[in-house]
Amino acid sequence: MSTTDPDCLFCKIASGEVPAEIVRDGERVLAFRDINPQAPTHVLVIPREHHPDAASAAGAGTGLVDEVVREAHSIAEDEGVASTGYRMVFNTGSGAGQTVFHLHCHLLGGRGLEWPPG
Repeated sequence: MSTTDPDCLFCKIASGEVPAEIVRDGERVLAFRDINPQAPTHVLVIPREHHPDAASAAGAGTGLVDEVVREAHSIAEDEGVASTGYRMVFNTGSGAGQTVFHLHCHLLGGRGLEWPPG
């Protein structure tokens, strides 16, 4: 598998080709604010390496999904939402609302998050 996809929006953000409001910039993981926030805290956490979804990244067995989740939790702490609660969402497939086919975790917090979600 290629580590990047030249047609992928999130690969372009990770490379700096497309601007984003960066929250965290790590060696393997990048986090930035969603351009259409659904909560006061809405950050996307992505790996720099291209995987179409969480299942494919988990299947690679490199610990990348673990790293994305750890980073999301750390950002929730920094954003002040860890103690009150936050949601991590991984959409997989267009039927689930995935529009960019690059693994990404939506970190949402700062307001009540009802259940079921949608």
